[in-house]
Amino acid sequence: MFKVLFVTSEAHPLIKTGGLGDVSGSLPATLQSLGCDVRLLLPAYRTVLDRLTSVSPVAQLNLPQLVAPARLLEGRFPGTGVTTWLVDYPPAYDRSGGPYLDPLGQPWGDNAGRFALLARAAAAIALGQAGVSWQPDIVHANDWQTGLTPVFMKDTYPRPATVFTIHNLAYQGLFDQAELGHLGLPWSLWTPDSLEFYGRLSFIKGGLVYSDMLSTVSPTYAREIQTPDLGFGLDGLLRHRADRLVGILNGIDDKEWDPQHDSWIVRNYDAAHISAKRDNKRALQHEHGLDPDSQAPLVGMVSRLVRQKGVDLAISAVSYLLHARAQIVFLGNGERSYEDALRRLAARHPGRVAARIGYDEAAAHRIESAADMFLMPSRFEPCGLNQLYSLRYGTVPIVRRVGGLADTVIDASEPNLRAGVATGIVFDGDDANALIAALGRAMSLYRNPSRWRSLVHCGMRQDFSWRASAQHYIDLYRSARILHDHTIGKNQNPGASP
Repeated sequence: MFKVLFVTSEAHPLIKTGGLGDVSGSLPATLQSLGCDVRLLLPAYRTVLDRLTSVSPVAQLNLPQLVAPARLLEGRFPGTGVTTWLVDYPPAYDRSGGPYLDPLGQPWGDNAGRFALLARAAAAIALGQAGVSWQPDIVHANDWQTGLTPVFMKDTYPRPATVFTIHNLAYQGLFDQAELGHLGLPWSLWTPDSLEFYGRLSFIKGGLVYSDMLSTVSPTYAREIQTPDLGFGLDGLLRHRADRLVGILNGIDDKEWDPQHDSWIVRNYDAAHISAKRDNKRALQHEHGLDPDSQAPLVGMVSRLVRQKGVDLAISAVSYLLHARAQIVFLGNGERSYEDALRRLAARHPGRVAARIGYDEAAAHRIESAADMFLMPSRFEPCGLNQLYSLRYGTVPIVRRVGGLADTVIDASEPNLRAGVATGIVFDGDDANALIAALGRAMSLYRNPSRWRSLVHCGMRQDFSWRASAQHYIDLYRSARILHDHTIGKNQNPGASP
């Protein structure tokens, strides 16, 4: 089986800003359970060092562009046996704030250098230049923060095969041209066939151009990013490399997200005891100051508050929900305008609308366990995880037919309901009227208890654990090795102009 260096900028529960953190916290352990020898590599952020206390130095990394050596620290990922390596360079990572944004919510001014450092460290390990005895067969890099990893390996043979996963193409790691020189990259890379992207340096293009295989996090999203609408200027390049691009659905950690054993919810339950959701609903209503009304449909939304997630559509639909005698609870943070709009709605409609600004993992679990319906009106959604959590918790997802939402939720159309395969409400259209129509269908079904139970139970029977998806990644690694072995020594540039 493969030795895999899994390179990422975040991994839950050590550090998380979104779905990348969830994937990086679960997939490596599942790969290891299937026989792979995995090393997880991420920066030694201050938060990570606080949470992964039992670490020890295993190597010193003398890397270009650094005024002093970095250290490679080793520990064990929480709850797993996965060896975790941290790139420890305090000037880059020992600071308050998040992994990408400063305490004021602005990108760190040295992000190019911080994540080029992560990529250089990954390449040094992969090429046997880090002073550790272990060397991978596969380097699996994730999102723009690791996009330079295959760039730093491209001229060295032999080398491991490389895989690059796109978690969200909207985030590309774009920097000023001057950063090319600051990072010690040759000017030969400043071409449209390489790292130049409309006058800017693109980290994500490094992964897209120079990796042996590419993946993204759902089959539908793999097709969508090859179109001008969702390709964000890279659709031409992705079409050119389509024979090396596959879509693999994300899984979920079904131990972390399990209503039978979830320690963060008031009452545990399973499909045979779904009535216990009422106790969680009652507790959530009390927690968020909602009226204690067991008959009111309770709608939940846990999301980054950005346009991509359709937050504006959800806000426009609140008046309909109030007219339908429903309640809604929001959890998330993001753009200030959306945060302020949700605060105003909650103040204007106490007992019916609740909004908690910020992210709280325990609160997210409680919303999933208590809500009758879960709202995801995303304009695009590479995969999405909350709809998968919702299905597992018997909370009917209401989703737009995009990306992974289209791949994982089966619409409650009349034929699907009769066949017993429906799991949620799926709608088309990028406007509030389309969402309101979907909510109307959901409310009608909610008032038909037998049909609603059938919908809930069918959703809870779905299996979106990591086991099947991890096997697909092993197949992807095998393909990458075959392609790499076929071209080894030829030093080809597989890229093309976007």
